[in-house]
Amino acid sequence: MSILQGKRILLGITGSIAAFKAADLASQLTQMGALVDVILTPAAEKFITPLTLQSVTGRQTYTEADLWGGEAHVLHVGLGHSTQLLVIAPCTANTIAKLAYGLADNLLTITALAVRCPLLVAPAMDGGMLDHPATQENLAKLAQRGATIAGPADGHLASGLSGRGRMLEPTEIIGHIRLVLGKQGKLADRKIVISAGGTQEPLDPVRVLTNRSSGKQGYALAQAAIDAGAELVLISAPSALTPPIGARLVPVQTAEEMRDAVLQASAGADALIMAAAVADFRPKKAASDKIKSRDGVPHLELEATDDVLKAVAKGKRPRVVVGFAAESRDLAQNATEKLKSKRLDLIVANDISDQDAGFGTDTNRVTIIDAAGKAEALPLASKAEVAEIIIERLAALLE
Repeated sequence: MSILQGKRILLGITGSIAAFKAADLASQLTQMGALVDVILTPAAEKFITPLTLQSVTGRQTYTEADLWGGEAHVLHVGLGHSTQLLVIAPCTANTIAKLAYGLADNLLTITALAVRCPLLVAPAMDGGMLDHPATQENLAKLAQRGATIAGPADGHLASGLSGRGRMLEPTEIIGHIRLVLGKQGKLADRKIVISAGGTQEPLDPVRVLTNRSSGKQGYALAQAAIDAGAELVLISAPSALTPPIGARLVPVQTAEEMRDAVLQASAGADALIMAAAVADFRPKKAASDKIKSRDGVPHLELEATDDVLKAVAKGKRPRVVVGFAAESRDLAQNATEKLKSKRLDLIVANDISDQDAGFGTDTNRVTIIDAAGKAEALPLASKAEVAEIIIERLAALLE
């Protein structure tokens, strides 16, 4: 979570029942290493207390009383100039209107005028308020000025109605925060394509031939690339994971679909990372009806799938191509052979026989080998940490 480590985030909370979610948001940001200061509007104090926020952030929570204290003439300026991102979540229709027209009648809105950093607004309001022309006009004004509008979502509202107006969940807001903070990263203005997950080859309308890949390492790479400012295309085989905010998702199922999507997306890209576990074989002919056990054990004839990386090498190749090698033996030898045969700039090799690394785990132990044959063995680390190291190496190659 290096993008949030040490970042100074000012969290404004306004008068909405969704304020209870803001405590979770503040807690998660703090756990990820951010320094979170909080401003509660007078209406927000009706829903949540300063003590709650101070308890989860370990830092001071400011209220209207602080505006009129001994530091009142400099407090909003100090907060505004020291923060790297102002997040207002939840942000009511009332506060959105004040921000749009530059009103400064409480500590939060006066600080919003003083900040010299990006603004992220997570709207929260009840039935019909979001669709009102005034609210839509105010949100448009903020967006035109460069503010990020995160949400709102559809769902059950406090009034009992159902519709658009729910504040996004904290994990979703954090995704938007990471997207904003990463815009000036090392991969800014770079188009990166990443594949993830294990492809599925149909045996019949019910069954598929697949592998144990969960997609966790590929999705971690996608998040790390977004943190670095990349324009990201994520080509994903079926996965239970949620794509990171900011990724353009291209869902595929088979190796053939993966090949076609990768060739199309990578043709104009700066880099391709093939983290997906693409099937080497598929049934020569898939059954049109479900194979019944009463008919006995079926005879399964396989054929080879097209090699995606070899197809990339023959086509319009991105400047940098990174491959993965999941091996059960002779790790360095097999990975080096793959590196050379497929004209890769880097290959990331991992031993799938390790119980704490590889498929389905949250950790990985990899060796990164470059085109010159130099190998760097990384110790056991989270897949997020491994992803950050790979993205650092990628950025250096693009430079």
